[in-house]
Amino acid sequence: MDKHQQLKETIEFLKGKGITNPKVGIVLGTGLGKLIDEISIEKEIFYTDIPHFPKATVEFHSGKLIYGELSGKKVLVMSGRFHLYEGYNAWEVTYGIRTMHGLGIKNLLISNAAGAINLSYKKGDLMLIEDHINLQGSSPLVFKGANNFGNIFADMLAPYSKIINNKIKEIAKNQNIKLHNGIYASVLGPQLETRAEYRMLQILETDAVGMSTVPEVIVAKHLELPCAAISVLTDECDPKNLQPVNIAEIIAIAGKAEPKMIFLFKRVIQDL
Repeated sequence: MDKHQQLKETIEFLKGKGITNPKVGIVLGTGLGKLIDEISIEKEIFYTDIPHFPKATVEFHSGKLIYGELSGKKVLVMSGRFHLYEGYNAWEVTYGIRTMHGLGIKNLLISNAAGAINLSYKKGDLMLIEDHINLQGSSPLVFKGANNFGNIFADMLAPYSKIINNKIKEIAKNQNIKLHNGIYASVLGPQLETRAEYRMLQILETDAVGMSTVPEVIVAKHLELPCAAISVLTDECDPKNLQPVNIAEIIAIAGKAEPKMIFLFKRVIQDL
């Protein structure tokens, strides 16, 4: 079955389940699922029940689509995202973005857990992504017939919406929430980086590194869908003083910083 038909069937199925006119789409990153508690939920559908949807495999992700109201707006939330490192292809990794766009979202908010490359950033801090470097070695616009979905030569001059970013910065400033602005590098993973790789990322002047987000943003740009993304910095990647990675600690730090991210998302949704 061709991709157009696949997507059409997914969207029709979800409309049939009562998902109508969501205004904002949200993607929740690793350890960042608590936003759901703030939503007045109308529908919850497991990915496994949605035709053609990839299946979530990461243990920290619940893998469901949640529709409801937040800050007076209809929102559609991907609780659980897909990564290239799980063995999905780039079409599958970004299938949820295309689905949410097909259901009518007008803005996209993305969260992720990332490592701080900029050594003046500390774990538990938040970073608003201003720009990115794609080091995943692939693009979600590389497939036969991609032109049918929009211009494949998507202009990446400003992948993150300046309008949404400025709103988020203003909210953070007014609420005294420390919010860095920086460059996010997306790597393939799933292994973490070597000291030499962290040094390379410092030379490239990146501020944070993770294994997601960039494919989703490329597709949003391809669909002319304004988006913004916040990284919760869960570890400090100092090549001169590298400690063994502790996934449990990363999840715990994400959980501690999460309320600040939730506050920013809730407030910016009011303004969208």
